[in-house]
Amino acid sequence: MAKKRRPQTSAAAPAGTSAGAAAAGDYPVVGARQPCPCGSGRRYKACHGRAAAHAATELVRRPFEGLPHESDWVAMRELVPAATARLTLKDGLPEGVPAVTLATVLPMAWPALRRDSGEILLGLQNDTASGDISRDLADTLNRALAAEPGTPVDAGRPAPDGPRLQDLLDLEAPFVPEVHSGFEFWLDGEEQAAGEVAASLESANEAVIPTARLASVEGAYWCEAPEKNHLRWVMTHPEEQLLDALARLHAAGASSLGEPGDGSGDSRLVGSFRAHGLTVPVWDLPRSMRSEDCEKPAAAFAERLTEALAVTAPLTSEERRARSGLTNRQVTLS
Repeated sequence: MAKKRRPQTSAAAPAGTSAGAAAAGDYPVVGARQPCPCGSGRRYKACHGRAAAHAATELVRRPFEGLPHESDWVAMRELVPAATARLTLKDGLPEGVPAVTLATVLPMAWPALRRDSGEILLGLQNDTASGDISRDLADTLNRALAAEPGTPVDAGRPAPDGPRLQDLLDLEAPFVPEVHSGFEFWLDGEEQAAGEVAASLESANEAVIPTARLASVEGAYWCEAPEKNHLRWVMTHPEEQLLDALARLHAAGASSLGEPGDGSGDSRLVGSFRAHGLTVPVWDLPRSMRSEDCEKPAAAFAERLTEALAVTAPLTSEERRARSGLTNRQVTLS
């Protein structure tokens, strides 16, 4: 599948300026205790390294904001075990690269892979070096574009002022995730998995939870759990406004997916979580309710939610209790 190679280090230039010095981007990264290359006589960590460290750790709350279908990016990062989506570069594909594909995860948690064919697979669910996932992924993508065919791409640290995905991708191009039942997409055509890749593939396939993306609404994913099924819906509405709307619906008995008697009335809004700056309501579903059974109820709920979002009156006491119950069950993933 790919030849193994030695890890590479990335020479990232720190951002910021110091008195009488040029921009930190003009200086290479050195050890924290070494003299700063700017000639100030101070250690790097106390000079230009300070801005670099701050930029590397500062958390970007919504790293996928501005990308098409932000909710699907968040879902692929946090919810979906196995999925891919074709990416379109703003400047087009370079020679020798037939395609760039985003993948939830790659064998051995590689950040990226340049196939023998030249195609690039970019892993989304990897740990990142900085607080900006978008910048980390852009750095990995650029290094994958320069990698030799047939090699995985190692993790690196991006320059604090380096490009983000929003700078590299065509923001007008469609972004359509394809959910898979397993990780056979790791293999190229008729290629057979072997060695570490085969072991990684077997282990990953054993852990896959059946998942499906709804077509009727954006950012909603059904999954099959051992005891009951769930619908997890990544929403881009402002959190406070969304929680108010959900509370209004919950207090009115309209927060389930559907009505009693239509096969979906046993669904129940059980809470929500935050992921990358977005709110993700979660419903428990009957075991008999499959992904296709969620389509019409989800579309109907989206209409009710739109109406509730438009209400600006203060919450009633019952609605406030409902909102308190929702927020008490809310957790933050990232």
